[in-house]
Amino acid sequence: MIRAKSLTRRYGPLLAVDRLSFSVEPGTVLGFLGPNGAGKSTTMKMLTGFLEPSSGTAEIFGHDIRTQALAARRQLGYLPEGAPLYGELSVERFLAFVAEARGFRGGEVKSRVHAAVDRLSLAEVLGQTIETLSKGFKRRVGIAQAILHDPPALVLDEPTDGLDPNQKHEVRRLISEMAQDKIMIISTHILEEVDALCTRAMIIARGRLLADDTPEGLLRRSRYHNAVTLVLDDLQTAASRLSELDEATEVEIRRGRLTVFPSGRGNLFEAVTRTVRDAGWSVSQIQLESGRLDEVFRKVTGAEEAA
Repeated sequence: MIRAKSLTRRYGPLLAVDRLSFSVEPGTVLGFLGPNGAGKSTTMKMLTGFLEPSSGTAEIFGHDIRTQALAARRQLGYLPEGAPLYGELSVERFLAFVAEARGFRGGEVKSRVHAAVDRLSLAEVLGQTIETLSKGFKRRVGIAQAILHDPPALVLDEPTDGLDPNQKHEVRRLISEMAQDKIMIISTHILEEVDALCTRAMIIARGRLLADDTPEGLLRRSRYHNAVTLVLDDLQTAASRLSELDEATEVEIRRGRLTVFPSGRGNLFEAVTRTVRDAGWSVSQIQLESGRLDEVFRKVTGAEEAA
């Protein structure tokens, strides 16, 4: 597994990462969330050996990143933010260069490159220079270089940032396929990435760990968890009637929608639908809310910013 132990990084007086500790096991897709400047990329760079921790350490499958740095790096594939690549090289030459840098020689270089090309569907651009590729293909090339040596763990920094919806879908599909038997750590500030990919999510701000839970667990922290949202004509009349339910604690009208929040006493959804039926209201939409990650994110990180 990957185990971080009080990882800390200072830049002069700035404390970028503050005693961060966590562990990740194979088969986990960990979403590493936080606002810009939270310390996500700095943590990724320490795990992958690009930055020395000011204090603390981490182990990558038993290899300490400070005392066994080279052995630790061999266990990782890394896609940096923006996927910096050698633009003047063709895709094939770049991947061959990375394979050689990883220590492969002769026919093994060719077999590793071809395996990655097949996995990432890069055959059609193999002869193109990287600088001529679309963002989506550049990101695929970045992932290809990260998996050339078939590492047991992948660290991906903002893997879908800047991609269009079709490109995001394709990259997420590739990540999901690779996640079955590997550790995947995905640093992102895109909350939809959690729903799409992750089995676990950590939220940090100012370099501190503020939440560590499954996506479902985070949704349960939302005030919208098990709330009921309706769209109907007479919002004010419905709000007045529904606010009197024992199963409701408050109501909210926003953007043409009425949301009823649960009190925890009884089944709110059943109570709302029963009231709608008895009142004879014409409802165009009714929905049981699972929760809203953006609200949880703002609440968790906002409390830290206010501290």
